Amino acid sequence: MVCDNMRVISGFLKGRNIKGYNIPGTRPTMDNVKESLFAMIQDSVKDSVCLDLFAGSGSLGIEAISNGAKFVYFIDHNKRVINILRDNIKNFNIESFSKVILSDYRKALIKLNKESIKFDLIFLDPPYNEHIIGDILTFIIQNDMLNQNGQVICEMNNGELIESYNYLKLIKTRKYSDKIINIYIRKD
Repeated sequence: MVCDNMRVISGFLKGRNIKGYNIPGTRPTMDNVKESLFAMIQDSVKDSVCLDLFAGSGSLGIEAISNGAKFVYFIDHNKRVINILRDNIKNFNIESFSKVILSDYRKALIKLNKESIKFDLIFLDPPYNEHIIGDILTFIIQNDMLNQNGQVICEMNNGELIESYNYLKLIKTRKYSDKIINIYIRKD
């Protein structure tokens, strides 16, 4: 399926177009996948503090804000993508709900941890060929970065199914063509 645009699918920004779907090196989450994903987590979004790691154009974090998230930290290492993300945030007038960080994901996680920031929702959509979700989940657990009942939403390819990590338990899995969405919850 070829993506010819992205839009906000629900909430107060519903129907607004998100720039950045066609940037080389990015792999935007398709609208139908995003719609299904947010249906699965809808009860957890309101008043949440979120991390959109590997944010790209910000589609997932912007959707969270549109549905009532209190604050979203957007992280990406691609300067061109970050500039488009900043434009999206400005165009939607949601600067007060967000912080954009141009950084490698490792450095960003270390920085956020040093600032004692904890999250209710974490969106992980790294490049599939890097196979780093397990390492990121381990870092999140070891550094207590997820609030009780917080969720981590992972987009991965078919070969990476992970049942649990310490207190993170897999609660939902959905398959869409060549990708899988796994949702983990903190239960300890």
